[in-house]
Amino acid sequence: MTPRIPLCHTRAPMTAPSPTPAPLAVRYSTLSADAAAAFVAARYDLAAPLACTFLRRGFNDSFVVRVGEGRRYVLRLSGWRARGEADVAAETAFLAYLDGLGIPVAAPVRARDGGLFCDAMLPEGRRAAVLFRHAEGRSPRLDAPADAHAQGVTLARIHDAAPGFAGGGGRYRVDLDHLLHREVAAVLALDAADPQAKESLSGIASRLSAAVAAQDGLAWTYCHGDCHGINARIATEGPQAGQAVFFDFDDGGPGYLAYDLAVHLWAQVSFGRKTHAMWHAFIAGYRSVRAIAAVDFEAVHLFVPIRHIWLMGEYAGRLAEWGSEAVPPTFVAREVAFLEAWEEERLSHRLL
Repeated sequence: MTPRIPLCHTRAPMTAPSPTPAPLAVRYSTLSADAAAAFVAARYDLAAPLACTFLRRGFNDSFVVRVGEGRRYVLRLSGWRARGEADVAAETAFLAYLDGLGIPVAAPVRARDGGLFCDAMLPEGRRAAVLFRHAEGRSPRLDAPADAHAQGVTLARIHDAAPGFAGGGGRYRVDLDHLLHREVAAVLALDAADPQAKESLSGIASRLSAAVAAQDGLAWTYCHGDCHGINARIATEGPQAGQAVFFDFDDGGPGYLAYDLAVHLWAQVSFGRKTHAMWHAFIAGYRSVRAIAAVDFEAVHLFVPIRHIWLMGEYAGRLAEWGSEAVPPTFVAREVAFLEAWEEERLSHRLL
């Protein structure tokens, strides 16, 4: 009979437990939709249940918040900005002011503590949060002059109301430092960009800066800052039916009126677009409410390339969040080609 061999159980050698790794630095985190819903429920007096959907990540993070089967809201968490913290105090105060005048905007909702904004603590630190009323209606059609006309009307009403806003200047101004000088510096700091393109950009920026400084009497207003034709909804029902309801004022502030107009023209002529009919309809809508001084209308052509440089700088300043592929080595040379063409075709006699 074969003797039975006892089974042996080998015990693993004793080892010290692995130390808990230190938390890694976080530059930009994204809140989950459930956490966003909980955040809103804790701070705003909205009826339960709340449903939340992540809408988009861009310069900010936005979530759609639904209350039962009824109203919709948008929660916006401000992103990191090279220019400093988002100026939500001035932005939300201005929106509340416009809403009180009946101007169609996506107004902020007051939190339980009465504030128009609050703070959210994320791994990278504090980020400003605003809950907006959802801008109901349809998206503007990019080939419909009537929609551009409606947006011109709303922007003119905003500018008309701006002098009565008692909220002050806010944290920053939409001036050449904001739009041009800081943004050029961000682009020039890109290591991979073509040196010749950087040199060309510096020259263009210097000429634009001098040309703007040479303009006497440019009007100053509270700018929307990003009126490119998409940051609006066309109301389809109710007392505002047919009007353009504006949102995304976070790039706004006291600044050049000509720049606020130029953003729309830039949207019609940049990146290969040639939708001039939309621009003419937009300006016709604006002028149906208020006049545009000749000096401001002439300066619009200067601010089109300045707007383009602003966008270049915003991309260049966000490599830490978006990654280097968002600004490839060909980026500066490609965009400078647009700037050079605009200077040659539209500005040559203005810059001499």
